[in-house]
Amino acid sequence: MNFLSLESSEWIDIGISVTVLILLLTIGRKILAVSLSKLINHIIGRTETKLDDSLLPAAKGPLFLLIITATTQWSINRLNFLSIALLPFWKQFFFVLYLTLIVSLIWRTVSAFFDWYTTRLSENSDLKLATQAVPLLRRIILSIVAGIAIIIVLGRFNVDVSALVTTMGIGSLAIALAAQAALSDTISGILIMIDRPFRIGDRIEIRDLNTWGNVVDIGLRSTRIQTLDNRTVIVPNSIIEKSLVVNHSFPDTHYRIQMEVGVAYGTDLDFARKTLVAAIKNVEGVQKHKPVDALFLNFGDSALIFRLRWWIESYTDTRPMFDRVNTAVYNALRSANILIPFPQREIRIIEESQDK
Repeated sequence: MNFLSLESSEWIDIGISVTVLILLLTIGRKILAVSLSKLINHIIGRTETKLDDSLLPAAKGPLFLLIITATTQWSINRLNFLSIALLPFWKQFFFVLYLTLIVSLIWRTVSAFFDWYTTRLSENSDLKLATQAVPLLRRIILSIVAGIAIIIVLGRFNVDVSALVTTMGIGSLAIALAAQAALSDTISGILIMIDRPFRIGDRIEIRDLNTWGNVVDIGLRSTRIQTLDNRTVIVPNSIIEKSLVVNHSFPDTHYRIQMEVGVAYGTDLDFARKTLVAAIKNVEGVQKHKPVDALFLNFGDSALIFRLRWWIESYTDTRPMFDRVNTAVYNALRSANILIPFPQREIRIIEESQDK
């Protein structure tokens, strides 16, 4: 029996496919939604990290649509008796649909990850990274995903994308060369914000530039350092990344400082060492529970050199502490009759007789 040029068995196949689609969009949709929710909640409950709490719910919608799309494609492909002219259309249609859903899945997952990371940074009071670097990274990654998807679609429909890719590559290269310094500073700024070798308020020293002070701002292109004489030094981030940076505030503000002092040759070493240690321990600001050292370092040209080391509460007291310790050491050595020699040179003039 034929109806509209189709056999009864073919109509039965059409009925089965339509029934599957109807059941999928009604009962199956609810079953899939509940099953995915239970699966996601089960995975979330088995992990300690909060990252999956953001990623899995974001992926739920695209995954659900991918399952529906795959079932729909199966229902249509089984009707192989339909007009062959429709087959290319369905292939291209489902290709674009799958690509759209996959891009949506990646897009939502990336966005959920950066939302989670931004919230985590905000909780840690790292607002600069949350408001500057993270949105920039998100835009870059999403732009790359969108660009790749467009190139794939154009290539699928036999559009020559080689010229477009070449043009984009040349344009990107030209922009990169023109803005090389700015891009280098920006990338370095992002790395500094992520790695966090120092934070706002830390006292750092950039040895290659002989610059040190308190960090007042960390931007994408530069870092601002306020020196103790109330001057602001603006340092490009690319220079900081290549330089040796000493963070005087990390891991805490406790700080050990040292200096060297010389005593005259012939001085009793044990007596000199005890005198120096006692003088430093009595100075205001020196940590009593930390060791104070007076190490006999080497033999100088005019003196025996001791290296003095002690701890203070905060690096901010470094300069005043040198003044107090120098004063105490000088007075202690003077009271103990220990000579602090000054450099001396002995010049001998030898006259040689000349034979006439």
